[in-house]
Amino acid sequence: MVISLQTLLGCPFTVGGRTALELQGFAHYLSSGRRREVHLYGTGKPPGWVFKLKLENRFVFHNAEKLFKNEARRPNRKKAESDAGSDLLHGSYIRQPWGQWEWPLTISSPERAILELMDEVPQRETFHQADVLMEGLSNLSPRRLHTLLVACRNVKVKRLFLWFAERHRHAWLKKLDRKDIDLGHGKRMLVRGGKLDTTLNITVPESIDAAG
Repeated sequence: MVISLQTLLGCPFTVGGRTALELQGFAHYLSSGRRREVHLYGTGKPPGWVFKLKLENRFVFHNAEKLFKNEARRPNRKKAESDAGSDLLHGSYIRQPWGQWEWPLTISSPERAILELMDEVPQRETFHQADVLMEGLSNLSPRRLHTLLVACRNVKVKRLFLWFAERHRHAWLKKLDRKDIDLGHGKRMLVRGGKLDTTLNITVPESIDAAG
């Protein structure tokens, strides 16, 4: 279905979040046991026939502009804006061959996918799941991360990502230039009864386990 949307119909939906991380080999860091969800990111509404299909997996559609303003395809941009949009596209997506005929499946890069997943914490993804995934992301690109974090519109996502990154002390964190990343002002309470991280001003669980 996703190949049909992307390749045959030209609908601007890409595989992202948890699903993109699974397709790139990070699924073994997560426990199974629930119905698989396929997370798709794009603008506009998907065709109505998508919801009439009887499929084993459940498709979850997200508005991509909630995290990133879609400026890359807009005409008549200034050169600086065009360059920034090109860098954002380059850092956002990769293509994987899929199926017998190796159709080009467009999915979020690990750097973008983990930010998309952070947006789902704690409503659809637990702190524990995000923590286990972040632990395995030891080879992220600081350049891609910088571009994505600067472009990201969601303060909570950026603060939470940096909190997990500092928790796991990945080598790429030291190479990440933070001076252009807008982390907003004020506190963000992500969980009730948690503890306040005074550096990033977010409330996180006292302990991260399978339930939190």
